[in-house]
Amino acid sequence: MTIGILDFLLAGTGLILLLLATVLFLEVVSALTIREPLAPDIEDEAVERKRLTILVPAHNESANIAVTLRSITPELGCSDRLIVVAHNCSDDTAAVAAHGGAEVIVRVDRTRRGKGYALDYGMRFLEGDPPDIVVVVDADCQLAPGSVDRLARLCARTDRPVQAMYLMHATRDAGLRMRISEFAFLVKNQVRALGLHQLGFPCQLMGSGMAFPWKTLNRATLATGHIVEDLKLGIDLACAGAPTAFCPDALVNSDFPASSDGIKSQRTRWEHGHIGVILKEAPRLLLQSIVKRDFNLMALAIDLSVPPLALLSLLVAIVWCASFLLYLIQGSSLPLKLATMAGILLGLSVLLSWHRYGRRIVSLGELAFAVLYVFWKVPMYVKFVVARQLDWVRSRRDEKKT
Repeated sequence: MTIGILDFLLAGTGLILLLLATVLFLEVVSALTIREPLAPDIEDEAVERKRLTILVPAHNESANIAVTLRSITPELGCSDRLIVVAHNCSDDTAAVAAHGGAEVIVRVDRTRRGKGYALDYGMRFLEGDPPDIVVVVDADCQLAPGSVDRLARLCARTDRPVQAMYLMHATRDAGLRMRISEFAFLVKNQVRALGLHQLGFPCQLMGSGMAFPWKTLNRATLATGHIVEDLKLGIDLACAGAPTAFCPDALVNSDFPASSDGIKSQRTRWEHGHIGVILKEAPRLLLQSIVKRDFNLMALAIDLSVPPLALLSLLVAIVWCASFLLYLIQGSSLPLKLATMAGILLGLSVLLSWHRYGRRIVSLGELAFAVLYVFWKVPMYVKFVVARQLDWVRSRRDEKKT
């Protein structure tokens, strides 16, 4: 490869990374303009609360589901239902859920595994007496008080899917790596989603704390084993004219798995699934947004194109180093300038997010060790190229909540 071609490739890659870093920076800055604490929308408070069903897909969640149900039951109205779909369980999830006051339906199908199939099973069960709204909550999550009501009212007012703020937390005795992972998750699910919300654009579905109009979810293709089925569902619904609204005053919390195997499995599924969706769906979304002249679709496509924070940091670092070497060899400065600008915007995005939202998770000194977190993920990204994960696998947790 000649120096000229390498110069062109590095400049092109640097420009793409600069655009992605700019998107991230704009989302972060927009999130900073929101005043806190957030208050429920007055328009939503005036909307009638419609009849809803909360679906909880659960696979071997006997250790966690009792706590989840205790956070949900106070949120239910007199006409609401709480249904747990115990799918392919080998433990006593169904019995624990029934004891916790939920209706329980059991699904056994060892060949078609995954959350998507469980949700489809629940929806088929509800067809005889469908609710107005379906809320999906994972079996290892806890709802903050008032969250279901806020999701339901916003869903009724907009007639669109609605996503709560969904955060994951490291345990109290977690090491630095897990706390940095918590911060990275916060940037994705809180900061960036708030930024899109403030700009007036829809957000991605995040997996738990999701509310749907019955007719919208009933038309969707749920019975798939996609490893990031929620992200894919949000894209499909947006293409069908129902982009997801963000509800920042509804909160869903969960904990990272306690076991190292569980952490590795969960992160691999998320990262491989996210990267795969970026490569396959982002170009399709962008093309459709242009054809339909739909700015919501365009915003989703651009937001989706921004890779996970660790991967974006790694790509910027690699391109910067290569550009610096090229500059030393032949004095070509454009690739180095582009990569440097991308790095600056990326660094500012991280620092601003930390200053406003992340100081309770990591200190500034600890944040400096994030570079080690990035390198910890390198094997995961290499595995995407050589042995990409395609099948849904539940993350091992190993800790019983009380």
